[in-house]
Amino acid sequence: MAVDLSMPILVVDDYKTMIRIIRNLLKQLGFDDVDDAADGTEALEKMKSRRYGLVISDWNMEPMTGYELLKQVRGDDRLGRTPFIMITAESKTENVIAAKKAGVNNYIVKPFNAATLKAKIDSVFGE
Repeated sequence: MAVDLSMPILVVDDYKTMIRIIRNLLKQLGFDDVDDAADGTEALEKMKSRRYGLVISDWNMEPMTGYELLKQVRGDDRLGRTPFIMITAESKTENVIAAKKAGVNNYIVKPFNAATLKAKIDSVFGE
C-alpha cells in the first residue's frame, strides 16, 4: 500500500523551529496538508475535530507530553488507530520501550533528515 501524500498530518511540538523543520521535511517528501499543535492538549483537541492520517509528536512538552498524548489517543475508540510517530532528543531504551508498550508505531531520535523521516513513515504504512 502506497503512502497517501494527500493525508492530513498533525505535527506536535512546543518548539516552533522544530515544527517548521518537520513541516519542511514533509513538504520535501510531498506532503502538503500539515497542521501543528504546541502540546498534547492542543493536539488532542485538533484530533477530535479532524481525522489525521498520521501524528508526528515530540516527547518532551508541557503541560501534556507526547507520551501522555499517545496514551490518550490509544485509549480513545475513535482516535486509537491513528498512526503515531514519536520524536525525541533522548534515545533512552526505557523511553523507547515505554512508547512501544503505549502503542507508538515508530520512533525517531533527533537530529534526523528527510530520508530518515521517509523511512519511518514508509515503515508505519508497510512500504
